[in-house]
Amino acid sequence: MGTRIMGGGREQVYAAAEKWVERALRADDSLFTPGKAIWSSQWLGELHQRFLTHPAGGSFEDKLPAQLEGSQPEVYQLMGEALYFYFLIVSTTNSAKEQRLINTVLGWSPTPVTIPPEFVAGLTPGIADPGQFFHSGRPYQVGFLVEFVEEWKKNAAHVQSDLLDDAWVFRDFLNAIKLGSPLFVNHPNAPHAQREAVLHLVFPDTFEPIVSVGHKGKIVKTFANPATQPTDDVDRQLAQIRAELEAKFGIGDLHFYNPEIRVKWDDKYKRDPQEPEDPPGYGDSPVPPADLWSPANIQLLAKELLWEPGALQKIIDGLTDKRQVIFQGPPGTGKTYVAKRIAEWCREHGGDFQIVQFHPSYSYEDFVEGFRPTLTDGGQAGFKLTEGPLRRIAEKAEDNPDATFILVIDEINRGSVAKVLGELYFLLEYRDEKVGLQYSNDQFSLPRNLWFIGTMNTTDRSIALVDAALRRRFYFFGFFPDEPPVKGLLERWLEENNPGAKWVARLVNLANHKLADRHLGIGPSHFMKKDPPLDEKRVRFIWEQAVIPYIEEQCFGDEERLKEFAYDRLKSELDGASSEPDAGSGQPESAMEDGNGQPEDGAGDASA
Repeated sequence: MGTRIMGGGREQVYAAAEKWVERALRADDSLFTPGKAIWSSQWLGELHQRFLTHPAGGSFEDKLPAQLEGSQPEVYQLMGEALYFYFLIVSTTNSAKEQRLINTVLGWSPTPVTIPPEFVAGLTPGIADPGQFFHSGRPYQVGFLVEFVEEWKKNAAHVQSDLLDDAWVFRDFLNAIKLGSPLFVNHPNAPHAQREAVLHLVFPDTFEPIVSVGHKGKIVKTFANPATQPTDDVDRQLAQIRAELEAKFGIGDLHFYNPEIRVKWDDKYKRDPQEPEDPPGYGDSPVPPADLWSPANIQLLAKELLWEPGALQKIIDGLTDKRQVIFQGPPGTGKTYVAKRIAEWCREHGGDFQIVQFHPSYSYEDFVEGFRPTLTDGGQAGFKLTEGPLRRIAEKAEDNPDATFILVIDEINRGSVAKVLGELYFLLEYRDEKVGLQYSNDQFSLPRNLWFIGTMNTTDRSIALVDAALRRRFYFFGFFPDEPPVKGLLERWLEENNPGAKWVARLVNLANHKLADRHLGIGPSHFMKKDPPLDEKRVRFIWEQAVIPYIEEQCFGDEERLKEFAYDRLKSELDGASSEPDAGSGQPESAMEDGNGQPEDGAGDASA
């Protein structure tokens, strides 16, 4: 009997964890290069300073090189070994991606090392799937390891030994750690999955291979017998439950995620065991809602988007108030990108999101629920009532009330909105009410922590009009080239990523001035290209293959009008107006302003 999962090569995972305990916790040694002090207070302190006290924006991989730049070789190796232990718990059939990240970090060192072959095997198959936030919130998980071992090193050797001799005393020590780094100020519970992973990897025969606090609670709630399990300690209750179930069913290696066990405690699994399972780590919100859109977070995300914080704050205010907004504007203005990034931000802070796209054939049955063709157990054709993306994400949101979930509906006005939404028209306005669904007749409501972001292309006037009922239930935010936050976005992006191509922003402004219709404007995303870098040859290609076909639709049948937007003609006008401003180009001065409404100096560089 025991909590250790065996078979499938998992002995290599536990062997690697044991070596980490011996070398990192019982000594100051190295996992990859024994005999070299890596897990010492000195190097932990430096890594702490660089990694935990400067929680800059951006993804883990994007900001880590700058955080570690100029470090001693030991610091690079310590981060690589910390990443290795972080990945040990993760179930995977192919660890190539994990190996690549670890070796990349190790390779930044002036004296690089690589993962020894004996440890490569430890990265598969892993023990559990810790959920999406374990990956998207990687700084929190790795940061917890750094703070934990740093706190551990403050104890004398005999105290460390005593802690490693008693699993329950070790657990109490781990749970008592107060995370003090700036990274954790607003997110003290973010590394809960890593904390649970440490418990199992250090004491695999005592603590369950479950990294979700929520799942532990559900199991205890289902199986606990108050008469024989009076303790409020979840881990001790799990140990007692395991012993009772193993004795009752004669199972020597009981696993709470085995189908015959999980169906008893997991309502979602019971509802339809054929549906894809949420990972075991899913379901615990690491960040309270109040922290998600703090002024600091608004500023951080706005900086990433190259927006003014006030513009982003308005959108968040709209989502917080009505819980549903629509981004409207011409193509290429960033509507879907911004919607997706806001949704990803919620996922990074414990929630989740899903994206659907409406189109003329999209129906209520696709979106909410409907019958789908299937084969019965006897091989006969039949139909099965299947939940759509709306019901699935609504259930997740209901199960996790402290997190924010977002359903992004791209091209919302391309579908028959009233037909697709059905009774949801009522629920969008009355979140506390329930209605019976058309097929299942289940009493359904929309959780308050489920937000909707729709995107709407206003170029096609035949679909740009939406009924008053929809407009009353959504706040609308414009994404137009002539007003913030889109105005000036291309200029700001080029300034940051390709200063030599700032003339492109003036070219787009000139064309938009000629179009003279904000609903038909040319969006900046056509030219926000990093790889390969934007040069005149690529600008011409994009203009002729993407922009001109778009303008042709607006100038259909008017060849003379279309000629005004030929690349060479516009470029000539731009160069002439820039090099001889007093000569006059026939264009109002505003057409030559930069994207921020300010006259642009140095416009003569446009010919470069």
